[in-house]
Amino acid sequence: MPNQVVVCAHRGASGTHPENTIPAFVEAAALGCEMVEFDVRATADGHLVILHDETVDRTTDGTGKIWQLSFAETRRLNADAGHDAHAGVQIPTLDETLDCLPGGMQLNMHVYPGPSDGDAIIDQVCQTIKVRNLYATAFIAGSDEVMQLVINTDAKVRRCLLGSQHRVEIYAQLAKQMGCCNVQPLHRIVSKEFCDKAHRLGLFIHPFYADDEAEMTRLIECGVDGILTNYPQRLIRLRKTLS
Repeated sequence: MPNQVVVCAHRGASGTHPENTIPAFVEAAALGCEMVEFDVRATADGHLVILHDETVDRTTDGTGKIWQLSFAETRRLNADAGHDAHAGVQIPTLDETLDCLPGGMQLNMHVYPGPSDGDAIIDQVCQTIKVRNLYATAFIAGSDEVMQLVINTDAKVRRCLLGSQHRVEIYAQLAKQMGCCNVQPLHRIVSKEFCDKAHRLGLFIHPFYADDEAEMTRLIECGVDGILTNYPQRLIRLRKTLS
């Protein structure tokens, strides 16, 4: 049923709030989103922070690659990304992000290793999931390499293979072979045939991303289980009209 389609706030409620920040995550929770997606990277001194890009240039008033900046340096940056109502907001840590989200919310944790810290990042994220007992609600999304690192570190951690764009025909099967529970295909490649195949493999499908109602409706009709969106309030509204 359409009303069961999971609303996943892409980088939080990033269409109306600074992406990957506490205000964006708090708004997603307030709206009633069942899932939130965010991006995990590490600073030069090994602190886990929430940032999508390799550099801080686009979303903050600073410059430089995140793995070349210390945690103290990132804390001095303004991450409002032009949202004046949230001027001075900081790049949050992974722990701060988890602390601000309600228990039971599905956590779509997209992990980006730097050039030489893949093992350390995956180890820290898996340890966080274990210590906080998030096995039932959190999963790590990432590349083939990230999936293998998770398997090697803690195979109990749920996984979502990314990188659908150039291997549509084998993507779902690869995810299954890697023991994934989820797939997150680019929305443009999603079809009913793709959804049927992924469902036969026991995979949960939540494409990225759709912000307009026409594409959201198309994806729902294809049979997806959830949708990533920068405007979760739109999907929530649409879901109500289709129920």
